[in-house]
Amino acid sequence: MIRRGNALKRTAGVVMALGLVATACSSSSDGDAGSDTGDSVASDEPADEPTDEPADEPADDSDVVESTQSSGGRLAAVQEAGVLECGGNDTLPGFGIIDADGEFSGFDIDFCKVIAAAILGDSEAINVTPLVAAQRFPTLQSGEIDVLIRNTTWTASRDGAEQANFLQTTFFDGQGFMVRADSGIASIADASNTTICVLTGTTTLLNMNAVLGDMGIPFTALEFESNDELQPAFVAEQCEVWTSDASQLAAFAANLDVETAILPDIISKEPLGPVVADGDTEWAQAVNWAVMATIQAEEFGITSDNIGSFADSEDSGIRRFLGLPIDDGDGNEVIAEVGLGLPTDFASNIISQVGNYGEIFERNLAPLSLSRGPNALWTDGGLMYVPPFR
Repeated sequence: MIRRGNALKRTAGVVMALGLVATACSSSSDGDAGSDTGDSVASDEPADEPTDEPADEPADDSDVVESTQSSGGRLAAVQEAGVLECGGNDTLPGFGIIDADGEFSGFDIDFCKVIAAAILGDSEAINVTPLVAAQRFPTLQSGEIDVLIRNTTWTASRDGAEQANFLQTTFFDGQGFMVRADSGIASIADASNTTICVLTGTTTLLNMNAVLGDMGIPFTALEFESNDELQPAFVAEQCEVWTSDASQLAAFAANLDVETAILPDIISKEPLGPVVADGDTEWAQAVNWAVMATIQAEEFGITSDNIGSFADSEDSGIRRFLGLPIDDGDGNEVIAEVGLGLPTDFASNIISQVGNYGEIFERNLAPLSLSRGPNALWTDGGLMYVPPFR
């Protein structure tokens, strides 16, 4: 069963343990919505969050990593615990939200399930801890979560200073702008002297300041700590423009009572995906190959509905991928070892329990009218391309 972590309790624990100072930033895809609008970044660059929430300063996670490795590594620890601790979002439609049944659901949540299916054989063996942008990296560094999957943008400063290891990108996004349909604003060039709602301490704010400044467009930034505060301000017309990751804007637009328009301008790159703590290569590889298996499954045409039909496949690549017996060249049938600390049938468990990448996308993001775009397979002109499973 999917369990929900106590965010307040965890927050207090992180603050006490790490002595956090809420000064880090977030990025334009991790606000409480869909990309990095709230990821924290080191030095003077704000972090992303659904692309918009502040993040705390990084803390030294060497003790956490050493203790994990001394007990056999995080992979062994997760297998022993029988549950995956996943840091996520609970306020971003399509990506991470608590549904009407009180359960976590969404694109990012499904990738928590993917990892649990691969490592534990049970996609429901996850405990999701909802985190605001500022809590993400400190919570990951403290060891309270095994993996962070919360619309978090991959940036150089985060990769280098947050003791964070960014893995396979699951969603390629970019920072956009949304207005009310009757605003008369057709592009960012029309936004001169407007008020723009944005999450504070994020790369979203940083990007906006830089790009609009370069374009010579004067504006007033109206900053909020969370989208729960920003959304009603936009509806109440306290600002003419709302900026965040384009996917987040689409997610919120689908749930607003006012008619909106998303401008064509995209001013940044926001690659979003799972993040683990530095220092444990085995764990990073297990998580990464679990995520990549969903993409390879779509490329092979294997879905949760038709996976059973591949039991008799004569394609050795597919058989190896699914953990089925293959000919060793001497007339003997063997099951190829993956060598990643994962069960030989980990991909089969992922597909049968959660689905391939396309199924995950269609289930969570297609209802928001988000097209595949750069998130299509490389064979369809997109960026989804993974190494060979051999």
